[in-house]
Amino acid sequence: MSDTRPEPPKPCAFTEVLFDVLRRHPKRIVFTEGEDIRVLRAAEQYVALGAGTPILLGNRARVRAMALEAGVSLRFINVIDPPTSSDFKLFCQRLERTERYRGVRVSDIGEIVGRPQYFGAMMVQYGHADALVGGNQVYPATLFRALLHTIKPHSHVPAVFGAMVLVAPHLEHFGSDGLLFLADCGLIPEPDVTQLAGIAIETGKLARHFLGRTARVAMLSHSTKGSAGTPSARRVAAASALARDMVARDPLLDIEIEGEVQADVALVPATAEVKIPGSGHRQPADVLVFPNLDAGHIALKLLQHVGGAKNYGQIIMGLTCPAAQVPRTASVETILGTAAVVAVEAIKYHQIYLNGVAVAVR
Repeated sequence: MSDTRPEPPKPCAFTEVLFDVLRRHPKRIVFTEGEDIRVLRAAEQYVALGAGTPILLGNRARVRAMALEAGVSLRFINVIDPPTSSDFKLFCQRLERTERYRGVRVSDIGEIVGRPQYFGAMMVQYGHADALVGGNQVYPATLFRALLHTIKPHSHVPAVFGAMVLVAPHLEHFGSDGLLFLADCGLIPEPDVTQLAGIAIETGKLARHFLGRTARVAMLSHSTKGSAGTPSARRVAAASALARDMVARDPLLDIEIEGEVQADVALVPATAEVKIPGSGHRQPADVLVFPNLDAGHIALKLLQHVGGAKNYGQIIMGLTCPAAQVPRTASVETILGTAAVVAVEAIKYHQIYLNGVAVAVR
């Protein structure tokens, strides 16, 4: 056993609030890559904070040996080896029926279900867990493929996408509360007008859920209100108009849409007053919607590694069950905080998607 044990990560102001909520409404989180010391430490802390029950997928003997070596307690942590699980045969039958309905013939259904990403996705799809966190040991596409193949998407969301939660109270002009939601940072290379509008609405609802107030969404471009007439700027302008129309037609959507605007206009009120004359003083945006995946992902990495922002997610939006993908370089604190985000999302998920129809949470 190791003689030195790292200090457990301390929740930041944002995640501390989430854990306060989870102590009253604990949730079961399945971690698809459980044979990872970072996941073991995050799971131990999740239990210590009274947030619920972690479920680790992996070989039990290896997980227990890793925990013993690192001095990590597995108390109240459930470890499941998919091929030996009592649910394995049931999940095989369900996936086989689903594939048959799709007209797909699978030669070895057990090999697919035995993959931890597929097994974990089926756990949340069929109510065996409340939310999922994965990706810490695999390429993002491996987890995305399992989620998109197994978890039912929402019919009203044009495309499944990823949203990041960033916390940086030390940075100036970083939202109103040192908190920003970024989308899409992981899935759609070149979203069209309808997809951009859907990303704005869904990320706005996510922000509203966590902020507890009207969410301000900025749809970003290199142009502000027609200052450039490029096809990209016109596409963002059209998506902004569509998103505003969707908000106007649904009185339950507590979201404000601004676009197309440059990033400084979205975040710096003084700049907005100069570049949009007569607009008056406006509050910084809470949500930044990027015109394409390159812009979103590059901005995310710069804010994280240069700006020192803490990142949680990415939250996979547009699915009927809460799930998140963390990077392979994720810290224990990132994994723990991401678990808290999807766990809290699970608490009121039925309010956000009431009977399969998206509504705003008041």
